[in-house]
Amino acid sequence: MCVPLALLFVSLMAAPECSSLPTKTDSIRSNIHNIVNIAQITLVHIDKLNNKTPLQVEVSTPPMNGLTDISLYLGHLDDELQSPFTNRLSQIQADVSSLDSRVRSLALMLDCPIQDKPSVEPRDLLFPDSQHYVTLAKVQHYLENLPSNEEKLKVC
Repeated sequence: MCVPLALLFVSLMAAPECSSLPTKTDSIRSNIHNIVNIAQITLVHIDKLNNKTPLQVEVSTPPMNGLTDISLYLGHLDDELQSPFTNRLSQIQADVSSLDSRVRSLALMLDCPIQDKPSVEPRDLLFPDSQHYVTLAKVQHYLENLPSNEEKLKVC
């Protein structure tokens, strides 16, 4: 009789700590962790794609100054990745779109100003495959820098 009673007492005492709602700080920390994880998973997807068609492209990307800039550029990359010409990049596009949504959510949590997502405008690309490689290189370069700029995910 003592063992079940002791277990009940322990479970009731531990329950408030386990069942409490996460604080805003905990949510922010969790979101940042998720953003970095999605970025790393996207880089793995890009590496798998690059193994099939290796190509070295030099690109430059804007600096990561805070959530507003990061969200703006991720939205731009998401727009560039959407194309009727290929579905090879669909996983990368889904990853970038998910990453952008997470960054936007974190920005709203921190009361950062966020611009609306740009509407996708159809583009006539002379060399769509070449443009996709350039876009893929931009995504890779930008996301490779995200873990070292993790503190930028805490400011607007």
